[in-house]
Amino acid sequence: MGVDASLDQRVVAVVVAWNRRDLLAQTLAGLAAQERPADGVVVIDNASTDDSAELAASHPVVTEVVTLPENTGGAGGFAAGIARAVVRHGAELVWVMDDDTVPTPGALAALLAARVRYPGRVTVAASRADWSDGREHPMNRPRPRPGADRTTRGAAELAGGYPIRSASFVSILIDADAIRRHGLPEADYFLWNDDFEYTARLLRDGVGLYVPASRVYHLTKVFGSSDADPGPRFTNEVRNKLWVFTRSDALGPADRALYAGSTALRWARMLGRSADRRALAGHGRRGLAEGLHAPRPTVAVLAGTPVAADVAQVERGAGRA
Repeated sequence: MGVDASLDQRVVAVVVAWNRRDLLAQTLAGLAAQERPADGVVVIDNASTDDSAELAASHPVVTEVVTLPENTGGAGGFAAGIARAVVRHGAELVWVMDDDTVPTPGALAALLAARVRYPGRVTVAASRADWSDGREHPMNRPRPRPGADRTTRGAAELAGGYPIRSASFVSILIDADAIRRHGLPEADYFLWNDDFEYTARLLRDGVGLYVPASRVYHLTKVFGSSDADPGPRFTNEVRNKLWVFTRSDALGPADRALYAGSTALRWARMLGRSADRRALAGHGRRGLAEGLHAPRPTVAVLAGTPVAADVAQVERGAGRA
């Protein structure tokens, strides 16, 4: 059956938490209810000011809580958690999710089953993310792999899904060997597009699968797509997309042209639908200015934190430090 045939690979779940203790409680309850339990659960507390860290530390499903000295955003939190899972917890597969993600009982088992059915090695397997009312959340549907040939599509169908080029951090299962080869998420992105850059980097030469049989709930405040007006966060969107297109090796020339074009169209829709176009344009200009400067290395962003040595080990092994 190949290297991914075993269901006994060590799976460590990573949850990034910040000031949403009630949602975090639901995430941890979902992890505790898994038909195939994770072998470890690491919670990265991004300097929460509520009792998220205490809640996680007292929960029986949690193996370790790491509290960072300051909020590093989703990007820094996932870089920290992935490094910790691989270096300290011996993860062979890392299952990542935010603290507003609630996995259904069969979520992990379905991801692992898809890896077994796929005739080859799978780098990233992504769950279907639904909103609270059961509709599939449009912001989390993974991007299909452009130009996938019939053989590739057929292999993905055999596994119960389709081939993807990138995915969000809302429930994906990552091969730890790929993490060692490609390194960690870019922590300086803070939020927005960190998952796009990272999964696109992993999947430039790796296999990605969308696995709709694996279901999670993504409990965002509102149901919407990625072209809704994000307000001040548009600065991060613009800056980070510029970093993806100009500073990252995640995309080849054809991918870069394709995604740059689709991004421009999405920004145009976003501006057209905004109730305050002037403010949104201002956030965009700020992002353009910030995007002219390279992001700091992840080892620099997370220096002085409890995971600094783990981050440095993974990044050095991947030739990124």
